[in-house]
Amino acid sequence: MTWSSFTIAPEGTHHLTSTNKPAYAERFDQVLAFHAPGLAPVVRRGEAWHIQQDGLPAYTQRFVKTFGFYEGFAAVEAKNGWLHITPGGRDLYFERYAWCGNFQGGRCTVRKMDDQYLHITAEGQPAYTRRWKYAGDYRHGIAVVQAQSGRSTHIDRSGHLLHEQWFLDLDVFHKGFARARDQDGWMHVNTKGKPIYGKRFYAVEPFYNGQARVERFDGALEVIDESGRRLVELRPALHSDFAALSRDMVGFWRTQTIAVAVRLRVIDALPAGENLIAERCGLRPDGARRLLRALGELRLVRCENGRWDLTKRGEYLRRSDSLTLADAALEYADRFSRMWERLPDAVSLGSAWAPPDVFGEVARDEKRREGHHRMLRSYARHDYPEVIRALDLLGCERIIDAGGGLGTLATMLLETFPSVNVTVLDRPEVIEQARRECAARIAWHPGDIFEPWGLQADAVILSRVIHDWDDDRAQRILRQARAALQPGGRLFIVEMLIPEGSMEGALCDLHLLVATGGRERRSDEFERLLVAAGFKLQEVRHLPALPSVIVGIAS
Repeated sequence: MTWSSFTIAPEGTHHLTSTNKPAYAERFDQVLAFHAPGLAPVVRRGEAWHIQQDGLPAYTQRFVKTFGFYEGFAAVEAKNGWLHITPGGRDLYFERYAWCGNFQGGRCTVRKMDDQYLHITAEGQPAYTRRWKYAGDYRHGIAVVQAQSGRSTHIDRSGHLLHEQWFLDLDVFHKGFARARDQDGWMHVNTKGKPIYGKRFYAVEPFYNGQARVERFDGALEVIDESGRRLVELRPALHSDFAALSRDMVGFWRTQTIAVAVRLRVIDALPAGENLIAERCGLRPDGARRLLRALGELRLVRCENGRWDLTKRGEYLRRSDSLTLADAALEYADRFSRMWERLPDAVSLGSAWAPPDVFGEVARDEKRREGHHRMLRSYARHDYPEVIRALDLLGCERIIDAGGGLGTLATMLLETFPSVNVTVLDRPEVIEQARRECAARIAWHPGDIFEPWGLQADAVILSRVIHDWDDDRAQRILRQARAALQPGGRLFIVEMLIPEGSMEGALCDLHLLVATGGRERRSDEFERLLVAAGFKLQEVRHLPALPSVIVGIAS
C-alpha cells in the first residue's frame, strides 16, 4: 500500500487505496490529496493538520487551514496568520503573512499584512526588496508581478525585471511565449516582452506545438501560427463588421439621448412610472415611453413593475451626484458637437481654420462657466485620488497647482498632506467661482498661465493643462513653471499618455484638436517639451486611473 495511489473517497471524509478500500479507519470532515513526502491535509471539528498514510497525525500542532506539501513545505493558516511548515510540523520562519502560496522552483508567493506581495526563498527570506500589488508563481525561473499602477511585467528569481515592457494583463511563459494584453487586446510576446505579431485578439490561448487557439473581436474562433497567420477557422464571426461600423456611425444617437434626458429633467424625475414622468417633465406619454426605453438600452435606467429608476451607471447623470456628468452630457451634445463639424477644416491642408477660444468663451458666459467647471471637477474627483498617491510628496512642500480650476486637486492634497502650502493659479473668473465654492485652506492666485506667475514653489503641478495646447504654447507654460522653481524643484504633469504603437486615445486627440488646438502625447514627446523648457524627465508613473504622472526635475 502506497500513498501515491490513494484517492479521495466520494464522501470526501477519507482516502481509498488502489483497490477502492478505505486506507485507514479514521474519518474527517474533509480531506485533500496526498503529496510528497506522503502527507495529506485534513479538517475535523474546525481544526486542520496533516495525516500520514495510516491516518495518524504527522505532528501535534493544529491549524485553521492546511494545504499540500510542495518542495518540502506546506502552507498553513494559524490563528495569528499564514506561514509554511516542515513535514514535522515546525515553522519554516517566524514571519506571519495574510496569505501564502505554494513553493515552485525554490520561490513562493506571499501577501504581507499590508496587502503587498513578494516572493520568499526556501529559507523563508524575501527573495528581493521590492513589493508588488500582486505576484504570481514562478515557472522556469520567471514570474508575473503587478505594480501599484495595475500593470504587469516579468521578473527573474532575483526580482530583476526580465524586460522593460508593462501590460494590462500578463501570463507566465509557455513554450517561449507569454499571453499579454495591452490597450488594444490580447497577443503573444517573446522573452523580451515584444509582440511576435501585429494583430490583437479578444482572447488567446498558449501556443501548443507552434499553434494557438484565439478569439477575434468579432467572435470568430481560429487557430494561428507564431506569425499570427490564420491556419484554421473554428467558428465564423458572430458579429458583422458592417453592423459594427453602422453602430459607430450613429454614436450621436447616444449622445443626444443622454443630453435630452438631462435637459428635460427626466433623470431628476426618477424613480417614477412613465405617466408621472411625462407629467413632471412636460412630455407626451408616448414620447416619455420611447425616451425611457432608449435610456434602458443604454443601461442608464431599468423598469420593474412599471416603475422606472436609474441604474448605478445612470446615477452619474443626477445633478446632485458628487461625480455628476450632467454638465458633461449637455456640453458634449451641444457646443462640443458643433466644434466637431469643423474637423474637415482642422485636418485639411491650406485651410484657414484656427482653434476656437474655448476658455475665453467659457469665461465670458457665467452659466456655461459654472457648468463647465463642475464637469471638470467630476472628472478630477474620479481620477485624482490615484494621482495624489503617485506624487510621493514629503508633505511640507510649497506647491503651485497651475490651471487648478475650482481647487479639487488642491483640496485632495491638503486632505492627504495637511502641512503643504498650495496655491491655485487660474483665470480671474475661475478663481472668483472657486472662492465661492471651495472652503479648503488654499491660496488663490488669479493670473495668465502663459505670463510670469510671480510665484515661487518647491513643486508645480500641471494637471490636464498641457494637452489643451500645441507645442509652442505648451512650451510657454512650461517655461513659466521652470521660472517658479529652483534647480531640483519638481514638476508633475498629469496627463493621459498615448502608448507607443497603440491607437488608444486617438479620438480624444482629435477632440482636443477641434476644441482647443491641443493634442494628446506620448512620453517621448513630453520629454522633448520638458528638456526644451529646462527640465529633465525623471520618470513616468503609470496609474490604475486614466492619467499618468510625468515627473520633471528643474535643471
